[in-house]
Amino acid sequence: MNTAVLFFEDALWSAVAAVGFAVLFNVPQRALPGCALAGGLGHAIRTLCVQAGLSLELATLAAATAVGFIAELLAKRLSTPRIVFAVPGVIPLVPGVLAYQTLLGMFELVGLIDLNHVAAADELVATAVSGIKTGLVLVAIALGIIAPNLLFRRHKPVV
Repeated sequence: MNTAVLFFEDALWSAVAAVGFAVLFNVPQRALPGCALAGGLGHAIRTLCVQAGLSLELATLAAATAVGFIAELLAKRLSTPRIVFAVPGVIPLVPGVLAYQTLLGMFELVGLIDLNHVAAADELVATAVSGIKTGLVLVAIALGIIAPNLLFRRHKPVV
């Protein structure tokens, strides 16, 4: 199959996931196309970055930052809080497989500790790597969402 077709199919299903999450949390109907745009474009950017050779963590940071800026633009255009677009937009970026591998590895470690020290050490390393990657991807998502706030918002001093 053509790479462009696979790319657009990936973006389409990511947009569907973002809209599904938005509907689940009662996002106004007029904001759903923006949620689809943010989710589809965000995941497409991450896919392109990974294919270009970036690590998953850096690719997620780039995609989440793009989602943050898209959410900022849509929020101003539609007079809606930006979180309405940002959170559903990053849902397709959540590292579900990595988190699953981490938990599965933790469960396997419980059974391996008494049996074989070499197998337990290998499983411990694989589990730690999955856990660290999961944490870094989640931090990248959080930093990407708040990037527009950090760069462009001027807050009044509290005092």
